[in-house]
Amino acid sequence: MNTPPRVVILTGAGISAESGLKTFRDNNGLWEEHSVEDVATPEAFARNPELVYRFYNERRLQLTNTSVMPNAAHKALATLERALKGQLTLVTQNVDDLHERAGSERIFHMHGKLLSSRCVTTNNTFECNTAFDSLSVCACCNTTTLRPDIVWFGEMPLFMDEISQDIANADIFIAIGTSGNVYPAAGFVINAKDSGAKCIELNLEPSANNWLFDESISGSATKIVPEFVARLIEEYDL
Repeated sequence: MNTPPRVVILTGAGISAESGLKTFRDNNGLWEEHSVEDVATPEAFARNPELVYRFYNERRLQLTNTSVMPNAAHKALATLERALKGQLTLVTQNVDDLHERAGSERIFHMHGKLLSSRCVTTNNTFECNTAFDSLSVCACCNTTTLRPDIVWFGEMPLFMDEISQDIANADIFIAIGTSGNVYPAAGFVINAKDSGAKCIELNLEPSANNWLFDESISGSATKIVPEFVARLIEEYDL
């Protein structure tokens, strides 16, 4: 039996698109007809909080629709996590909960969670499946200090120390459904290569930093991710 590899997987919007979730950002850089500056920055929240609340309430409503379910790619990664028995770290840029629903457990949501609210005073977070706004009362402060638990542009992504440590120790780094344009996640492949990891990209089409990967597989996530997971499990006799 081969020694199980230490694996770090980065996922982006491409893995959730086939579950019926909109990526929200179109070719013109607009999110549901709003600019990033209108709905995804601390300045936007300070300037027009009701617009920001409404934007994320609409996204949360879509995510909780019964038609949105984990797809075969999400399920394959949960299968791989179980097979690797603690040797897999899943880092996601996605704010949805589809990885959790598929059965994955060790997940770092570096850009926050849609089904969560955050207190601006204490930074405590709370599960939240319904709409909230400027009149909603925070459970820890008993005041109206809640914001979406989302990392906005200009804010530091979450869990960077833990992610950096796991990438430094990885034997294999896999990026799935990512654009290769959003940093710091787009730089993870460089960190992984510097640490000696084999780097693999699974994507609908080559990403902006595709040339940095040792192997690249193109196709729909629901097809190529289960196939790759099956290959890895067979290769290492997991």
